[in-house]
Amino acid sequence: MTDLNIKRIVIISKIQTIWRMKMKNKKVLWLISVLFVLSVTACSGLPINGNDDGDLHASGRVSALQVDIAPEVGGIVQEIKVEEGDSVKAGDILFRVDNTLLQAQYNQAVTMVNVAKVAVESANAQLAAVELQLEMTLQGVRQQKQITVGSAWQESQPDDFNMPVWYFTDNENLAAVDQEVQAAEEALRIELSNLEAVLEDYKNSDLIEVEERLAKAQAAYKISEITLEQAKNADENEELEDIAQDLFDEASSELDATQSSYDRILTTAAAKDVLEARSRFAVAQRRYENALNNLSQLQTGVQSLQFKAAEAAVTMAETGVAQAEANLLQAQTALKVFEIQLDKFVVKAPIDGVVLSRNLEGGEMIVPGSVTIVIGQLEEVRLTVYIPEDKYGQIQLGQSVTITVDSFPDEIFHGQVIRIADEAEFTPRNVQTVEGRLATVYAVDILAPNSNLKLKPGMPADIVINIP
Repeated sequence: MTDLNIKRIVIISKIQTIWRMKMKNKKVLWLISVLFVLSVTACSGLPINGNDDGDLHASGRVSALQVDIAPEVGGIVQEIKVEEGDSVKAGDILFRVDNTLLQAQYNQAVTMVNVAKVAVESANAQLAAVELQLEMTLQGVRQQKQITVGSAWQESQPDDFNMPVWYFTDNENLAAVDQEVQAAEEALRIELSNLEAVLEDYKNSDLIEVEERLAKAQAAYKISEITLEQAKNADENEELEDIAQDLFDEASSELDATQSSYDRILTTAAAKDVLEARSRFAVAQRRYENALNNLSQLQTGVQSLQFKAAEAAVTMAETGVAQAEANLLQAQTALKVFEIQLDKFVVKAPIDGVVLSRNLEGGEMIVPGSVTIVIGQLEEVRLTVYIPEDKYGQIQLGQSVTITVDSFPDEIFHGQVIRIADEAEFTPRNVQTVEGRLATVYAVDILAPNSNLKLKPGMPADIVINIP
């Protein structure tokens, strides 16, 4: 707004104030007359909203897109790269915050990544080794299989079997025998439980005591017999043989006596129950052992325990590789987090622009979120002016505008209307009188190129909107 317009507004405001005082003395009336003459004289210089040529005149202030730089981290400012007025490009370093502690943690994370990489390499090497062992085992069991495969079809079958020996596949035979092993194991468990129950029932009877004595006597007899045979075969064995013979005779006598006692008890009901329980257990045990033997005979080739053990080793090694790779990924993720955090200690310009203000110094402690630097984009600036309601229809988007500023009185800058407010408002906003606040205007935004960066935020400017 020009000085002439400002003087007009001040004079008119004073006139309005004096009229409201309602004073009736002549001095006041004389002052009103003088002020009125002055106002008319001042107003005769330039119209407020328009000129004889029809263009609209207005005043405003230059503004620009400004970005407040507020770091995400706090700490001591270690280095500052810019001064107020410096031009910067997006990505340029503005300042650094001390990151000593975080850098140490980052270095530790790098070490953990390297350790994890070594673990992955070791796990892969272990996997390769067990895979080779699996291949070697496969070759071995195939060779063993070849020994029996030629005569497999000539094996004799029980007469009750109506199907040929080759009828069922190896896997079917193996599954059937495996089920038999499980059934035999369950039967053995039942018979063992039954035997233990019978022995518990007769634990206080003479039968149990005699059985224990008989078992010991038989063991002593076998050992003494072996000892006597060894003494007879020894050199100069007369003394050895005599002592061994005495030991054997003693064991034989004890066995005879115990056996006689056992024979006498066999006629009792307890003996019959115990004998039956022991017989059933013995048969169940032999059935289970035979089933296991049959299973072992069928477990040849890839069904052999050796091959399955080698396969299990490969599976375990694969699990080890997966775990090592997961640990590596976790370490790399942790390292990435530290990299992101470290990057926040180096504050960079987010846009191209000019440093408008800098509110920090080296060695200063800053807190997260505090505005430290303001960057403005000055290659294009904006101005907002207000036009009265009766001029609203004369303004259109894209209309050309000429701009002058006091700092460069001999230069004319150009712009264009980029926005016209849809709603009216009261302005100037700092008008204190009721009359002034009753005037409604519309805000108009103007965009002006500023490649030479002469227009600065906050500069007052006079604008002429060219009306066709």
